[in-house]
Amino acid sequence: MSNASYFFCGIGGSGMLPLASILRASGAQVAGSDRSLDAGRTANKFDYLRSLGIALSPQDGSGLAEGMTLVTSAAVEDTVPDVVRARELDLPHLRRPELLAQLLNQAHHSIAVGGTSGKSTVTGMIGWILHACHRQPTVMNGAVMKNFVTPSAPFASAVVGDPELFVGEVDESDGSITFYRPEIAVLTNISLDHKEMAELRGLFAGFLLVAKKCVVNMDDPETRAMAESLPAGTSIGYGLDTPGTDVSARNIELEPGGATFTIDHRGERHEVRLNVPGRHNISNAVAAIAAVSAIGVPVADAAAALERFDGLRRRLETVGTAGGVTVIDDFAHNPDKIDATLATLRAHPGRLLIMFQPHGFGPIAKMGEQLARSFAGGMAADDRLFLPDPVYQGGTTERGRGSDWLAAEVEAKGRSAEHITERPAIGERLVAEARAGDRIVIMGARDDSLGEFAADLVERLSRRN
Repeated sequence: MSNASYFFCGIGGSGMLPLASILRASGAQVAGSDRSLDAGRTANKFDYLRSLGIALSPQDGSGLAEGMTLVTSAAVEDTVPDVVRARELDLPHLRRPELLAQLLNQAHHSIAVGGTSGKSTVTGMIGWILHACHRQPTVMNGAVMKNFVTPSAPFASAVVGDPELFVGEVDESDGSITFYRPEIAVLTNISLDHKEMAELRGLFAGFLLVAKKCVVNMDDPETRAMAESLPAGTSIGYGLDTPGTDVSARNIELEPGGATFTIDHRGERHEVRLNVPGRHNISNAVAAIAAVSAIGVPVADAAAALERFDGLRRRLETVGTAGGVTVIDDFAHNPDKIDATLATLRAHPGRLLIMFQPHGFGPIAKMGEQLARSFAGGMAADDRLFLPDPVYQGGTTERGRGSDWLAAEVEAKGRSAEHITERPAIGERLVAEARAGDRIVIMGARDDSLGEFAADLVERLSRRN
């Protein structure tokens, strides 16, 4: 990689930043641009990229030069000036997953984590276990892994280690999951998100069939059906509720900030304590233990390492507490993730004041009915839901159904929901209405400023009290 030169268009994206970081650490020359940089958003992220020796330029084509390879994310249209300029210069052009697949596929040992929900957390757990067990992995994640955050690496969504031991979160949203040829494929679940179910089944089945070993969630009907059709000896089933799995959790005890359970790995049992809450995180932990054991990590070592796993940023992250009000920041944005988040929070007392920012107009059009059912089914009678307008940062997306429609659907199902166009106005309402014992929950994806919004609420609650 030391002689290569890459230009990342959309370098601030959750999948682009860690990949750029890995390439830069390998010795490649890396530069990039981003809409958010041009708009003056999330300046600290771009300061971090500069600190790695990555040159940033406006997204106007001026940063491109002969000898570069253009790398783009799925969110970048062919009409963006950087893409137009790269065509004029006849530069090689890779989509982000194509480049990631090159790194993962050429590694001697590789673990790829896919699924509709949980893949970032499972990737983080696997990366932390391998690191704690002195295996020196390279990890490519779509979320910041809190165990690896330092003052000089505040956006630790990548870990640079041995390129021959590569752990990566892989995405199905653009169909690119077919690019990967992992040694170990982990499949957490399959539910409605970016694509229709029939297409998702085909994509995930192909992902499993090219792997040497498959770690598959047997509690999920969709993934269980796939596991049953895999060649003999290639599937490792895990679960919490399904009898006869290879790796399972027993004696589960849920706590407000974590959980304890016994991991049963084909009859070998060890106690596990997690410092991240919810049944879904127990499932994630079981998947991670199954995956690392498949490449030779002792189960006892993996279980011990997980006790020191701190979680991921924006995954049910407690940002702070002020005046008896706890502010939680969460990435939940599809029905499955929202179900898991609300089930975890409702298992413990306290009213929920929720702000959910839809991550686009397209997702409301595709799964609006399911989103409404998830909120209505997961909220208690005194919980409150506030919806700002969906994320829209330019581009050609059809702007059909909006947050007003979603709020009305939740209201029609008997729960409190209100559309307030601007996010600052929702912040005012949350601070004004919150009382001791409440939990404010900030939900949404594709917007790094949500974490800053949550932190500002804690500060304002502190001043109020």
